[in-house]
Amino acid sequence: MSDIIQAEHIIKDYTGHRALDDVSVSIPEGSIYGLLGPNGAGKTTLIRIMNHITVPDSGQILFQGNRMTEDDVYKIGYLPEERGLYKKMRVGDHALYLARLKGMTRSDALVELKRLFKKFDILPWWNKKIEELSKGMAQKIQFIVTIVHHPKLLIFDEPFSGFDPINTNLLKSEILSQAENGATIIFSTHNMSSVEEICDHFTLINKSRNILSGTVDEVRASYGRNDFSLTYNGDSADLKERLSEYANVYEEKSLSAFDSIKFTTTCDVERSELITKINDIVKIEDFHRIIPSMNDIFINAVQNNSAQTDIENRGGETNE
Repeated sequence: MSDIIQAEHIIKDYTGHRALDDVSVSIPEGSIYGLLGPNGAGKTTLIRIMNHITVPDSGQILFQGNRMTEDDVYKIGYLPEERGLYKKMRVGDHALYLARLKGMTRSDALVELKRLFKKFDILPWWNKKIEELSKGMAQKIQFIVTIVHHPKLLIFDEPFSGFDPINTNLLKSEILSQAENGATIIFSTHNMSSVEEICDHFTLINKSRNILSGTVDEVRASYGRNDFSLTYNGDSADLKERLSEYANVYEEKSLSAFDSIKFTTTCDVERSELITKINDIVKIEDFHRIIPSMNDIFINAVQNNSAQTDIENRGGETNE
């Protein structure tokens, strides 16, 4: 799979602040790519550089293998987190104006906009003024004009902000439809459940640096490689004594028909060997590896990186 866009060693400084510090990201063509990080981490700065809204102090952006040009911007649809429309314009005229800026002819734009307005159930508002729209309706307009020209790359910065669950699902469905039709999606959000639901790759930025990248499935599996859940019938004291050789138990529950525990292995032990040792003590009802959520991974990775960065900023000093 080739990369549609590559950010190579991007550095961006503002007065007294480094927004991006040697950040490199590769976006596979056809992927739905999560760009994650706490507030102020540098995500929006990177997105703005990808869109030629601002330029890096050093590093470069490649689009389909070549240094990005202004012409490549027409192949991108960008929905920023901070959104704005001209309130005195009529909805249809404004949408046509923005579609023409994307390089569409008026006739092509009119056909596609009417189709999308009908799909998103806002066609009756075509002749209304923007100022008459609710916040949610205005956001639908901006979403539509982001996708109307069928760009190769779509960049959404917090696309579900302000939407109710029904309209959130409508937008998710359309994002997935765009991906199925060949578009690459970059998806910046704080909603980790959305990342698990629709993203296949991601990068996590913290304190201006890329601290974690990979596929969602692979990273989740790697973070949960030593955590297990066991449901069983038998003597819990004997079980914990046996497990003490291999693991630390961190959660216990006593249920009506059986008991359950969660534990982390403390040494290298094969799963099959572990099952055999447990089965000698109790009857196993269920045994599986615990795969952490993206929310847990986000918190863990950011906290660990922030602690390490603080140590580096103090010149390697610790409290030990």
